[in-house]
Amino acid sequence: MELTDLLPLEKWVELEEEISDKFGIAANVFDVNGIRITDYKNWVNRLCPVIKANEKGQSFICAVAHMNIAMQAMQNKKPVIEECDAGLAKPVVPIFAGNEFLGAICGCGLLLEDGEVDAFLVHKITGIPEGEIESLSNDIETIAARHVEALINFMEKRINQIVTDFENQTSDKAL
Repeated sequence: MELTDLLPLEKWVELEEEISDKFGIAANVFDVNGIRITDYKNWVNRLCPVIKANEKGQSFICAVAHMNIAMQAMQNKKPVIEECDAGLAKPVVPIFAGNEFLGAICGCGLLLEDGEVDAFLVHKITGIPEGEIESLSNDIETIAARHVEALINFMEKRINQIVTDFENQTSDKAL
């Protein structure tokens, strides 16, 4: 089973847009291989597009963070909130249909209240000058703990409803 069995791509995009609009965070849905299933992008800061445009940044910051955090969420079967190596919050909600892991929905691009961008590490990985990283990250917004919790609850509720609707449709067809 794949995520597009649960919802068509345009509905996944609508969910990503809704999360971005409601919580001010970049939202994306990923399959079991850690690949985004839509082409929706909503940059919420100036640093992330620069990191993602850098081959080492994409491979060693973004992809690694997603795979590690999504793996934790899959194994625990519950949401995980961690930071990527750049220091940005990465809340992840796993998507299961029954016991089958189908992927994850994630947010990124904001700092936790006590977080900060690790300009030195980003520089070491990407080669982007630290001064440029600091300049690009000087206006990154923070997300309060209660808002992260509300975001996770919202994503979980929406995913649970999507899976329940799919299961109800499937059982109705079987009758």
